[in-house]
Amino acid sequence: MQTIIKYLISLVFTLCVQLIPAQKSIPAIKNEKNIEMLEKVKLTIEKEEKEHLKAEVEAINAKVENGEITLKEAQELKMEAAKIAALNIENRIAIANNKIELLKRNDYGLNKTANKHVFGIVINDEPYTITQPKKYDRRTSSEFVLAFGLNNAIIEGESLDDSSYKFGGSRFFEAGWAWKTRVFENSNFLRLKYGVSFQINGLKPNDNQYFVQQNDQTFLEEFPSNLKKSKLSITNLVFPVHFELGPSKKIERDNYFRYSTSNKFKIGFGGYGGFNVGTRQKLKYTMDGERKKDKQKHSFNTSNLVYGISGYIAFDDVALYAKYDLSPLFKDQFADQNNISIGLRFDMD
Repeated sequence: MQTIIKYLISLVFTLCVQLIPAQKSIPAIKNEKNIEMLEKVKLTIEKEEKEHLKAEVEAINAKVENGEITLKEAQELKMEAAKIAALNIENRIAIANNKIELLKRNDYGLNKTANKHVFGIVINDEPYTITQPKKYDRRTSSEFVLAFGLNNAIIEGESLDDSSYKFGGSRFFEAGWAWKTRVFENSNFLRLKYGVSFQINGLKPNDNQYFVQQNDQTFLEEFPSNLKKSKLSITNLVFPVHFELGPSKKIERDNYFRYSTSNKFKIGFGGYGGFNVGTRQKLKYTMDGERKKDKQKHSFNTSNLVYGISGYIAFDDVALYAKYDLSPLFKDQFADQNNISIGLRFDMD
């Protein structure tokens, strides 16, 4: 809207000064030189308006990403901006043509305009065009987050070396969406990164064991036959928040600028909070010569609310990622267990 108002003001101002009588204090217009200048201006008008329209569209898209407007409203704004750009091109070229015709009718005289009316604004004997597209800065960006790796649990009173869960077989997976906002106006060294993710933490017990729930207690017990697979999957919906540090490159263009962290090192630290959305145990075994598969969907006394700390060290879009649940894996147990994960993380624009 500010850009539209600016163009209206520019147009009104230009029309108002069209009938200003030339005075002795205004240098005589050098017609031939000005005609050449106006011909060059005509060639740049369409380019300027298209660049300005591109900046307007980027600004509208950013408002959609930030949730300020809907897609339908964005489409209407884009159509309106396109109409304004087309009219601006038509009107500005018409004004330039009118000025050229006026100068030609005055037979290129250097002093014949002394008692005539002139169009436009003259500064230092040169025509001045009021068209400067606003530079647009996208302070917030968004990206898809994907992470996976090894998973396990730290059990109270036991070392990780003596874990009841398989190191290679227990894994985690995370997928979500993150927004990144520059904290300071004129520096991109510190960013606030926040979003929403699904985390799936998997645990595979050792020694032919599986999870058993009795009242408010969950524990491991040996399975009566040979297990081919025993896995507990816990799915959480969490909202991570990280502070990200690291250098970036400033990219400047005619009508916008951006900060890029491509091919740069970065460090992120923070945490997450959310809630459990599902727990499932999957068993595969053979009994009486038949292959069987059980999928047990129970709570297994897993914590309803989850929270923890996390961090990453990255280069470009790839990071070494670690997270640790401060909330216990199972609630009201004789010994607390806390989930821990380490793996790779990809933040993709």
